[in-house]
Amino acid sequence: MKTCLVVDDSKVIRKVARHILETLDFEVREAADGREALDACLAEAPDVVLLDWNMPVMSGMDFLRALGDSGISPRPKVVFCTTENGMAYIRAAIEAGADEYVMKPFDRETLESKFQIVGLA
Repeated sequence: MKTCLVVDDSKVIRKVARHILETLDFEVREAADGREALDACLAEAPDVVLLDWNMPVMSGMDFLRALGDSGISPRPKVVFCTTENGMAYIRAAIEAGADEYVMKPFDRETLESKFQIVGLA
């Protein structure tokens, strides 16, 4: 079974994402911030990380850079999931190593298509 780590400081967003991902046959783990997410990835790397941008402790961008520096292999796919929709944000995320980008609010079809793009659905 494919695994996804949902990283968001909103419990509601994590719950919605978990529900959608479980219908897509993913095993789901959750983290409330980038530091928790990095620790989870170092312990057991998921196939994909659904990553929020704005979080306390460690932001999504800081997590993405730390993940890249960690040498985890194989590196999980990273799908940024955020309300930040400016082209500068999207470009910065992709340049920092994100594989795909999805806007909040999202639905099952959107997540499924983005996961297909990165080769996981």
